[in-house]
Amino acid sequence: MSGDRVPVTLAEAVEDRTDSTVDQLLELLAIDTANPPGETTTIVDAVESRFESFGIETERVLTDPAKPNLLARIPGASDSTLLYNGHFDTVPYDPSAWEHDPLGERSEDRIYGRGATDMKGALAAMLSVAEAYAETGTVPPVTLQFAFVSDEEIAGEPGLPTLLDSGRIDADWCVIGETTCENGRHSVTVADKGSVWLTLAADGTAAHGSRPVLGENAIDRLYDAVERIRSEFGTVRFDMQPEIEDIVTESVEYYAPSMGEAAARDLFEYPTINLGTIEGGESVNSVPASATARLDIRLTAGVQTRDVLRKIRDCAADCAGIHIEDVSWSVGTYEPLDSPLVTAVTEAARAVTDDRVYRRSATGGGDAKTLRNAGIPTVEFGIGTDTVHGVDEYTTVDALRANALVYASLPYWLAADRGARGP
Repeated sequence: MSGDRVPVTLAEAVEDRTDSTVDQLLELLAIDTANPPGETTTIVDAVESRFESFGIETERVLTDPAKPNLLARIPGASDSTLLYNGHFDTVPYDPSAWEHDPLGERSEDRIYGRGATDMKGALAAMLSVAEAYAETGTVPPVTLQFAFVSDEEIAGEPGLPTLLDSGRIDADWCVIGETTCENGRHSVTVADKGSVWLTLAADGTAAHGSRPVLGENAIDRLYDAVERIRSEFGTVRFDMQPEIEDIVTESVEYYAPSMGEAAARDLFEYPTINLGTIEGGESVNSVPASATARLDIRLTAGVQTRDVLRKIRDCAADCAGIHIEDVSWSVGTYEPLDSPLVTAVTEAARAVTDDRVYRRSATGGGDAKTLRNAGIPTVEFGIGTDTVHGVDEYTTVDALRANALVYASLPYWLAADRGARGP
């Protein structure tokens, strides 16, 4: 497979549009889409107008009028479709904590603003790709679809779920523009974790704090149950298939410089169990009669979440005074390292960055999981900075340029692979 099939005119058009991409990003940053409330009609108006100025037809799909989603399409030489996905909304911010304007400010090579790297920068790069194809009259080797959604930051139903339910997404591959680089290392995210979120409840017997032997402390019972879950499940190494082992190996290499190799290995070879909240008791001088705790358990892709949840339920049932009040769970997903999409994105990114591109798992999960579960091979890729959700979030001009080049060339890497394998 080779990336030399990318037309020179297209690559030059993307390069020449770097300043325009910066301007486009500043326009997007100037529109506040912090979620909550996550209202996106103004930014959708702006992006829709931009697509239409290229001569590209768009369609809005929505269930909540304040949170529309936007589709656009560029027909290609084949019906095979590459989907570019991104989200309009951002996390909230406190402007008093920022030294730069959270609604957009350029300072030399940096563009500051809430959403600069998560992920309005990627949206601006994708818009530039669409414009480059349109202005040069280049027919992509595969059809290109753009799906920009609302409500991603809170995993809301008005966003990607609404698009999928509408039946308007029919793609063979998807790349999500989430930033997947940190500390100068580049990566493509090919997997995410499964999760179990549960609420444990403990019953006890109230008594005066000066005579605790006359009561049964619900908080003590609760903490003992949490520790038992940690000891019984948190110390048992996952039994992983070879293709998952390969993803874990590369993930450990990627994360090791920031957290140490042992910690990185534990992160993927064992469950992570986080005690997120614990509540109980009425006063310091009373034995609490009830208490609740919320646990966040993460499981590496390939692990059967249902089996783990069943064992946790059995464990809780054996703990005196403990029951599970509420559970939500998901199954981790992944793309095989030798899949056409993973190979194409990795090689396209390597060609642009001239650097190693790790193929690794995320530590959490997001829209990639939703799309994979809908049957669409999906990865995340975006060059940015380590300031996601942080104060003075920023991206760089070089990152915008590199993202646009990777996104523009990706259809050719995919087509080259498909051609090599035959129909």
